Amino acid sequence: MSTSTPGSTGTTDRPTLASFWHDLPREGRLLLSVVVLEFFGTGLVLPFQVVYLNEVRGFALADVGLLLAVPPLIGFLIVGPGGALIDRIGARRVLLASLLLLVAGNALLAFASTMLLAGVALTLNGVAFGVSWPASQSFIAAVVPAALRQRYFGVNFTLLNLGIGIGGILGGVLVDVGQVSTFQAIYLGDAASYLPAIVLLLGPLRHVAGRPDHDTATTGPSVGYLVVLRRPAVASLMVLGFVSSFVGYSQLNAGMPAYARAVGEVSTQGLGLAFGANTLVIVVLQLFVLQRIEGLRRTRVIAVMAVIWSLAWLCLGATGLVAGTVAATVLVAACASVFALGETLLQPTIPALVNDLAPDHLRGRYNALSSASFQAAAVIAPPVSGFLIGHALGEVYIGLLVVGCLLCGALAVLRLEPQLDPVTNGVRPRPDRSGAAVD
Repeated sequence: MSTSTPGSTGTTDRPTLASFWHDLPREGRLLLSVVVLEFFGTGLVLPFQVVYLNEVRGFALADVGLLLAVPPLIGFLIVGPGGALIDRIGARRVLLASLLLLVAGNALLAFASTMLLAGVALTLNGVAFGVSWPASQSFIAAVVPAALRQRYFGVNFTLLNLGIGIGGILGGVLVDVGQVSTFQAIYLGDAASYLPAIVLLLGPLRHVAGRPDHDTATTGPSVGYLVVLRRPAVASLMVLGFVSSFVGYSQLNAGMPAYARAVGEVSTQGLGLAFGANTLVIVVLQLFVLQRIEGLRRTRVIAVMAVIWSLAWLCLGATGLVAGTVAATVLVAACASVFALGETLLQPTIPALVNDLAPDHLRGRYNALSSASFQAAAVIAPPVSGFLIGHALGEVYIGLLVVGCLLCGALAVLRLEPQLDPVTNGVRPRPDRSGAAVD
């Protein structure tokens, strides 16, 4: 049995998964229980959105870029009212409504044979995405204590990606660009994957995250978004979220598959394997990474992530040198794998920063602003990637992503870090020799 004296840095200083699970409230455990099922459906369709709309439904690649910008655009427009609604009626009700919209949107998308139907389906998804992020983050913060949130977000991300990876591999095996029914099946599967979470919110968790307390004697008068943005570190954190979204997930979900298909000539099965590799890295490394970053400055962790992501996009760019070969497939898988390592650093940090900064009565607005920063980038990214890749400007596209990643790291360290107190930035107080915490 290992021991450590007060002030030493033995192995017991790092929290274990067992201690996390022991300390996690029952409601938090229930939330984690449906994550894999919910995101299994996401994994079925995520690698194949561009393929489905472009190669199966026959929409031009530039039009597909515009269609895929619809959900983040609608989400961006709805996220502001959504955050205020969360603070007014509670996160659970808003989260439940978003899940119902996702069921309807994905079921309709399965049969979207025209641009109009696809646009309507993606609009429903956009409304859902606009409120689901702030609602889910606020819901989590309502049941998970601050000391456990960074680890919770990391474990949640591991399970999320396990579901996505399993779904992605299965989707790659099932889909056939010559058989529209195979794509209809995966979109219907995605719609059904939200049902367990809906049952959970209507049943065991129906009393969680209800209407927040708005006692003006303790919370003060109503606060708008401009006032929130003027609070210390908030605006800088939102800019960082925008940049990290533009060079990160917005490209992984749209630009990377488009580049891999159009420039690298990688098969749909190869794309499925790449997303599977992405998931494998996260599932294998996330818990280890969580332990290693505990107590480190979150801004420095984000800077390391930015460097790692720049290397991932260089791997993607190299597929154009070996297009149509096994090497191109390997490079796309390497891109997704290296990107995944960066994800294990990002996902536990930014959500924890947002919710550690947010007071309870404004948590919906804080998370809505965070969501808006990600959504705004997701609106811009698909048309930009679609234009550059569609006009044979792949080198410009890769260069843009690499420079953007380096900018992301600079923003984290040079702009955001000076505005954060050490505790909010993830630094654990050091125990003195008597065992009391000191700064």
